[in-house]
Amino acid sequence: MKTGKSYSHADVPSQVGRTFLVTGANTGIGFETAATLAARGARVLLGCRSNARGQAACERIQMRTPEADLRLVPLDLGDLASVREAANMVLQEPRLDCLINNAGVVETTRTFTKDGFEAHFGVNHLGHFALVGHLLSKLEAYEGGRVVTVASTIHKRSFIHWRDLQAKRLYSSLARYGMSKLANLLFTFELERRLRASDARSISLACHPGGVWTELGRNLPKIVQRVLRPIASPVINSLEDGALPTLRAATDEDAKGGDYFGPDGLLEIAGAPILRKTSRRARSEVDAERLWEISMQLTGMQPFI
Repeated sequence: MKTGKSYSHADVPSQVGRTFLVTGANTGIGFETAATLAARGARVLLGCRSNARGQAACERIQMRTPEADLRLVPLDLGDLASVREAANMVLQEPRLDCLINNAGVVETTRTFTKDGFEAHFGVNHLGHFALVGHLLSKLEAYEGGRVVTVASTIHKRSFIHWRDLQAKRLYSSLARYGMSKLANLLFTFELERRLRASDARSISLACHPGGVWTELGRNLPKIVQRVLRPIASPVINSLEDGALPTLRAATDEDAKGGDYFGPDGLLEIAGAPILRKTSRRARSEVDAERLWEISMQLTGMQPFI
């Protein structure tokens, strides 16, 4: 495994013959991830809520890499029916080697998904949970399948509000976003434990991009965006660098199940991707199993591992 300080997009090996599904691929680090994978010869499925924005992303990637092998997959993670339909499209593909759970939302006001879930929990966690459930058998068809989930350092200051999962009593945008990112990691490591117990071919691992100014901040008040962006930009990762932890988790041949990649800089804000530590809470097997069972019930999924 290369050292973090020398890792760049140029270190992503050839992905010819491999197929990736990237959720939220029309913008931000999802777009940069998809673009680099396509440039390395992969077939890239872009899971996007907006067909227009997804198609525009495909065109932008093809401007960089004219021979890019792309497919737009309409996907609204806030609608379990859409998740199922998107999965059915992907199941028609000859193969799937890696699912990158990248998409996410930050809502400043209490918002609910089509299925009635609090938006952060419903989109960032439950939507991806269901997507993995639908596609795990496809990943298992070939050796070396991966599920890569994009988390955040905010998980270290976050808790699962077990008695108020849908924020019907208390709501804070930051707290709910943090809870969803903690849920991402609990799911990542529980999935990995179940894969190992089943002698599966696939692995589950996670990453975080560090500080990156993406469209997750689009719902912040305009005045806040105008003030914060010029201050933050010089000290945080660019979109291109923010995609590197995801790319490393998805393509590094030495990566292992349960790994967690993040920037090597101070406070993990910026830098090249290296192995990082999560909070103890994120590694709780008791909480992970509890969340798994709740997620199964809420999504109505059949047991998939």
